[in-house]
Amino acid sequence: MEDSSTKEEELAKAIMARQFSPSLIGTEAWEGYKFSDMEIRIKESTDLYGAVLWPSAMVLCHFLETNQDKYNLMDKNVIELGAGTGLVTIVSSLLGAKVTSTDLPDVLGNLRYNVMRNTKDRCKYIPAVTELFWGQEVEQRFPRATHCYDYILAADVVYSHPYLDELMDTFDYLCQENTQILWAMRFRLDPENSFVDRFQQRFHLEELYDLPSLSIKLYRAWRKDRRTKDQGEAAA
Repeated sequence: MEDSSTKEEELAKAIMARQFSPSLIGTEAWEGYKFSDMEIRIKESTDLYGAVLWPSAMVLCHFLETNQDKYNLMDKNVIELGAGTGLVTIVSSLLGAKVTSTDLPDVLGNLRYNVMRNTKDRCKYIPAVTELFWGQEVEQRFPRATHCYDYILAADVVYSHPYLDELMDTFDYLCQENTQILWAMRFRLDPENSFVDRFQQRFHLEELYDLPSLSIKLYRAWRKDRRTKDQGEAAA
């Protein structure tokens, strides 16, 4: 038990060590991160909840970089939900993915700035940044016939907000037969636990990381029902 706890603490320490502060304070405030042998500079917007980088994003990025043998993003179609400051989108792009980065309109300006700043001339594919209201017009904007994703990525999208049902429906709609969900979540209050319970009614769930010192878990999920693309379209 103690050995397991020590390993968890060492992993959490290694993840948090990815962050560094700028040596010189310039006119623009930013936080630095090291992934894929690249220095990534993230501008936060402290007046917007979604424009602050939370540790769950670092946990997911660390996993993606250190498990490329099993989760190889090269040339894969990826969508990120609640992209926030864009770190997960940026790291996924650096790892070769074709990424669609989504969030609410008031976050998009800062998100687009960070993504373009850190991926330009560095990535095989230019990430697409677009707005997405969970549950609203998802079928019209992301029709399954032309929008098939290998991975859905999400970091810290579950907390005490009133759109948990819409988030669940968005996961359900975007996750097709061969889609995998990689989802990092910080546990704070009961809504997180009850969401996981409801999530498991629709998806198989595998715990990849359990980091008590950060109150974060990382999951892999995939559909329970083997709905095909044609069945999904017929039911729409």
